[in-house]
Amino acid sequence: GIVNAKEMLALSEVEPDLKDASEMLVLNTDPEATDLMLELTKKEKAAIEARKKGGFVEVKEKSWRDEDAIKRLEHALINGISEFIDGDVEEARQMCSKPLDVIEGPLMDGMNVVGDLFGSGKMFLPQVIKSARVMKKAVAYLLPFMEAEKAAALIAKGIDPGEFDPDDTSNYAGKVLMATVKGDVHDIGKNIVAVVLGCNNYKVYDIGVMVTCEKILEKAKEYDVDVIGLSGLITPSLDEMVVVAKEMSKAGFKQPLLIGGATTSKMHTAVKLAPNYTTEEHPVIHVLDASRSVTVVSALLGGNKEDYVTDIIEEYDEMREDYYAGLEDRYFLDFPQAKEQKFAIDFDANPPAPPPNKMGVSLIDSVTIEDVVPYIDWNPFFQTWELRGRYPNRGYPKIFNDEAVGTEAKKLFDDAQALMKKIIADKSMNLKGVVGLFPANRTDDGEDVMIYENEDARAAGTPTSTFCMLRQQAEKESEDPYLSQADFIAPAGYKDHLGMFAVSCFGCEALVEKYEAENDDYLKIMSQALADRFVEAFAEYLHREIRVDMWGYAKNEKLDEADLLKIKYDGIRPAPGYPSQPDHTEKRSMWDTIKAEELAGIELSESLSMMPAASVSALVFAHPQSQYFAVGQICKDQVESYAQRKQFELEKMERWLSPILSYERD
Repeated sequence: GIVNAKEMLALSEVEPDLKDASEMLVLNTDPEATDLMLELTKKEKAAIEARKKGGFVEVKEKSWRDEDAIKRLEHALINGISEFIDGDVEEARQMCSKPLDVIEGPLMDGMNVVGDLFGSGKMFLPQVIKSARVMKKAVAYLLPFMEAEKAAALIAKGIDPGEFDPDDTSNYAGKVLMATVKGDVHDIGKNIVAVVLGCNNYKVYDIGVMVTCEKILEKAKEYDVDVIGLSGLITPSLDEMVVVAKEMSKAGFKQPLLIGGATTSKMHTAVKLAPNYTTEEHPVIHVLDASRSVTVVSALLGGNKEDYVTDIIEEYDEMREDYYAGLEDRYFLDFPQAKEQKFAIDFDANPPAPPPNKMGVSLIDSVTIEDVVPYIDWNPFFQTWELRGRYPNRGYPKIFNDEAVGTEAKKLFDDAQALMKKIIADKSMNLKGVVGLFPANRTDDGEDVMIYENEDARAAGTPTSTFCMLRQQAEKESEDPYLSQADFIAPAGYKDHLGMFAVSCFGCEALVEKYEAENDDYLKIMSQALADRFVEAFAEYLHREIRVDMWGYAKNEKLDEADLLKIKYDGIRPAPGYPSQPDHTEKRSMWDTIKAEELAGIELSESLSMMPAASVSALVFAHPQSQYFAVGQICKDQVESYAQRKQFELEKMERWLSPILSYERD
């Protein structure tokens, strides 16, 4: 149209709510922008009419609470509002002929909208979890009425209700069994996937954590599921997943197998898992995150399964070929050659750190969650909830400025702050840990580190324990050395030391059970996400205490929390099982040395996952030239040496080191 310039308003003169609505509409940043603009238009028209008559009218804002119960339920589901759910469900029940109509009507209509919005990227994971909370609470309210109605109907037919199968799953889109594999206790990601699948009308049987292969197969048969999903966080879980895949194949299972978790990858799935189970009928598929799970499951159970599976098999075949071709192109130094080219610190020119102020083992049980809050790194928190800002708004707190996820990220953060304040106030979670600081020297061959109880034991040459290390072997194009953590500790003749700690956040399991009983998946997952943040912050806090006070080698350190998260301090704190020392069995040496279970109650599973799940452990190296690195793949000559030094059978050692072997095990 033609614009009359004299009638135009300056941007600063536009009312804030109208300006925001206009931007949302033009930039298409909110699916409800049109409805919002229509509401504002109605108000403006009413105000214009009132001004024409020489007066003003109060424009009553229409609320979703003014709608009938059916519409209110749909709105509550789509927007994740659980505040009024019991009253609205009861009112809707009175309007419907039977309780099931409430579920199959407004509740499922709302969940279908949620599924569509999430699938199209217009709704984010926290919103979906809130919607699931509304759904669960609504169903929980209706359940007694449905049970009573079902019992009455059976009695009317002359059937004893006690003999009727209550687990009728005929109305679901499919049945999925999910488990965290044997030895692994981490389940936050699995919990999220279960909720998302449930929101899309799949029946999910979550059989928990540390589930044996036998139980997984047994329950899959018992529940007659359509899909099986395995989850794991620690690297030994990768090997356990291979065991499950092989056993499924032997037993003649036909269900597709889905793989997920922080330690898993599409490449590992293609190379190690798919060859043991995949066929066109039952593929093995890696699922990157919760948002992909519905797409994968619906494709596997839908009419286009054949084309979908064919594409997956072709992709994985190609990845596997590329992987093995890459191995042929990779070169490794013999273990003796790698040792010769180790990282050589001049300990005369750059001597070890001074002796610790507090030698031996110390129980840490007086640090509160409030103490560690300033040390929290919030970036992994948003990653847990699959909220990712785009450049330049990546990371906390810039994520709040992101056009797509900023608003939801801020709501999520505010909810986290509210729950965190409650946890601090009622002390429902608490922190506990153990620190050990000991005299230490590397062994004569330069590959391991010996720990001594005190200086007398060092002088007598009687170590308490030996921490075995692994060395890089993959050939480098540069002159860089081939690193091992042993390089950062001085040999005999120098008074060097090694620190270690294990810390946990306790109380999360009880909170999870509480929120599960209340059908509140949102606060359940939020509790787990916060527990992870608390224990990581505790580790950061404690490492600083070690540097500044307990060991005291950096007593003049003046770094703020932001600099700590950027690792601007001297020394490192690598964890067993991670890239610098990818062998989880070294945790046993640490636990024996610092009495982590006896003093702090931090246990190890058979696969050496720490319990509680919100736990962190680390070795503490003080030398300023110590650095983080990845061992990468290693060869059989080093594995044989390593097994001999640890007094392990070679086959057992290879199983623990399976993810980093440069060769195929026998």
